[in-house]
Amino acid sequence: MTRDIDIALLRAFLAVVETGGVTTAARILNRTQAAVSLQIKRLEELFGTELFVREKKRFILSPAGERLFGNAQRLVALNDETWNAMTTPQFEGEVLLGVPPDIVTNLVPPVLQRFNQAWPRINVSLICKASTLLLEELAERKLDLILTTEIDSGSGGETLLRDRLVWVGGPGCDTHLQRPLPVSLGSKLCRFRPEVVKALQKARIDWRPVSQDCNMEPLYATVRAGLAVAPLMRTCVPDYLEILGADAGLPPLPDFCVNLYLPESASDIARELARHIRQCFEQRFGPVPQAPQRRVASDLPATKSGRKSRLPVAAE
Repeated sequence: MTRDIDIALLRAFLAVVETGGVTTAARILNRTQAAVSLQIKRLEELFGTELFVREKKRFILSPAGERLFGNAQRLVALNDETWNAMTTPQFEGEVLLGVPPDIVTNLVPPVLQRFNQAWPRINVSLICKASTLLLEELAERKLDLILTTEIDSGSGGETLLRDRLVWVGGPGCDTHLQRPLPVSLGSKLCRFRPEVVKALQKARIDWRPVSQDCNMEPLYATVRAGLAVAPLMRTCVPDYLEILGADAGLPPLPDFCVNLYLPESASDIARELARHIRQCFEQRFGPVPQAPQRRVASDLPATKSGRKSRLPVAAE
């Protein structure tokens, strides 16, 4: 006999899988812990098998749960896609999104992918320039919405991510020991530049510029080759570069914010893209702390060699 599966039960199941427990899953689903536990129990009764192995406070997938997981993801995604298709307006047109080069490679693709799946008939034109120029063009209404990297949020900005600025070097390289210190920076309009120069001057470290291009590829190439070190936001450090620990002898750098600017006069299409951006950032990095946390490079632990440390790219 054919039976129907309650999507709410599958959504609770996926939340428990992703968080490893009922308590956090309940917070994500905005339900009580007892309600989520009951949903898991009902799903197990429906299939006549246990979906989780309970180990203390953690929930680990049973073999039956592993079989369900992939199908549950597809069913919930199809449910959400169908709901959006039937309840939201059919947007068409173009939206101009400005993003600085230092975050475009690591932070923007998941947003564009999700937005394109939801609104395939909307063309997103990506404009990549320094934050200063993006703010100017937004004020001139040449762009619909922008992301920026700044120490704090400017007027009308909304902070989506606050992350540390760290020093990075090539794997196995001792470039950080050279004096004058070779440093690859973005263009002269890069918001990181004045903070890095200030930190080096305060530490009395003589330095020389290597790459000063708005394009990030020359910067990555010089660092990977051991020709320079560079400052990057921790979440944007490529896997093939290493974060330098405190014992590298380089001065700590301040936190930076990724901010969203959406004018009050923004179109419905731009507002919809902004909604996707917010959702992607929150799901990936969690809520932004209310007060800035001055996390600096000196917080990074060293490896057994006592020189460098590579941290996972995830929000703390």
